[in-house]
Amino acid sequence: MITVETVASLRDQVARFRQNGKRIAFVPTMGNLHAGHVRLMQEARRHAPVVVASIYVNPLQFGENEDFNSYPRTPSHDKVALLSAGVDMLFKPAESEIYPRGKTAQTFVETPGLSEDLCGAFRPGHFRGVATVVNRLFNLVMPDVAIFGKKDYQQWLIVRLMTADLGLPVEILGVDTVREPDGLALSSRNHYLSSDERNLAPRLYETLVTLRDRICEKNMGFDTVEENAIVELEESGFRPEYVSVRRQSDLQKPIPDDRQLVALAAAWLGKTRLIDNIEFELKS
Repeated sequence: MITVETVASLRDQVARFRQNGKRIAFVPTMGNLHAGHVRLMQEARRHAPVVVASIYVNPLQFGENEDFNSYPRTPSHDKVALLSAGVDMLFKPAESEIYPRGKTAQTFVETPGLSEDLCGAFRPGHFRGVATVVNRLFNLVMPDVAIFGKKDYQQWLIVRLMTADLGLPVEILGVDTVREPDGLALSSRNHYLSSDERNLAPRLYETLVTLRDRICEKNMGFDTVEENAIVELEESGFRPEYVSVRRQSDLQKPIPDDRQLVALAAAWLGKTRLIDNIEFELKS
């Protein structure tokens, strides 16, 4: 696996791939890799002979009181995971390579509306940071296809929207959430959970499954199932931020004719913020 740390060396290596007619698939990450990341890289291999991954903990997507400094950084573990996934090149830049004029002077990319709803309402500026760094990485790596996990469903749609709006020649693909046997969505932040919290954490996904079944099998209204889910999470020990049923395509609130839906939730368990979602289809 080739490892590059500067924009100059990245561009030089990308040019070599291109000279050989190689199609490039890209998987951006913040490191602390787990089986969900490996699944993204395996999917990338299906779409291109060259797989490039990046590891960069992006300060622009962390709020003032969030966990940027304590976010887990595990370079030795990550190298093993990348090698096992067959990644061809790792881009591991310093902040000065991503934001050469400094992060406060950086040109920002925003997706109005969608970035301000759901998680965006509770993490102001988060998705601006995501869109900004992903746009920067796309322009540096110049991939043909980029792979994102659908655990963060809103982020995946925002990247798709940003890519389309800016006319970037990158195909954006989403990969279904990888879960522990008990249903907990894999996340780099799961290691923050205490033993008791870890045992409780799968109830977030269980709550979404119950919500889906109440809609699909019992024809319960969206508002009712959302309210019930919030109460059930609170009674289980969570501090929910939201539970919401939305249209899959754009996360707008569904209208009566909509059939492709997704239920999304964000909730705190102790000091850990968990997100999850479940896609489902209503029968005609």
